[in-house]
Amino acid sequence: MSTLTQMLNTHPARTGDAAAELVACIEACAECLQTCTSCADACLSEDMVSELTTCIRTNLDCADICAATASILTRQTGSNPEVVRAALEACRAACAACAEECEKHADMHDHCRVCAEACRRCEKACADLLALS
Repeated sequence: MSTLTQMLNTHPARTGDAAAELVACIEACAECLQTCTSCADACLSEDMVSELTTCIRTNLDCADICAATASILTRQTGSNPEVVRAALEACRAACAACAEECEKHADMHDHCRVCAEACRRCEKACADLLALS
């Protein structure tokens, strides 16, 4: 059992065990945040950095949205279902856009391939959680 699952399960405002989909989504958001931040940094180190500005901006936008979504999902007290749904939809859209952009560079830059894969996993985890609500 992950530390996140333990925290959610022991939260005083929580009823029952944390749903596997919730934990998977929070973890996917955290992974995507880290991967997108690293991809943006790697893009800045490439010789052709001027051709990667859209990728860098998309990476940073996705990282910020993933961070916010993970935080919103982790809080268990007084959640607003409309806000949670909006965050998940925004995260799913940001991840799809970032994956699409990184896939354009995946053949030339392995970091873009890795980032696109993480974004697709997060996009799916958000969609899976949205399907439950």
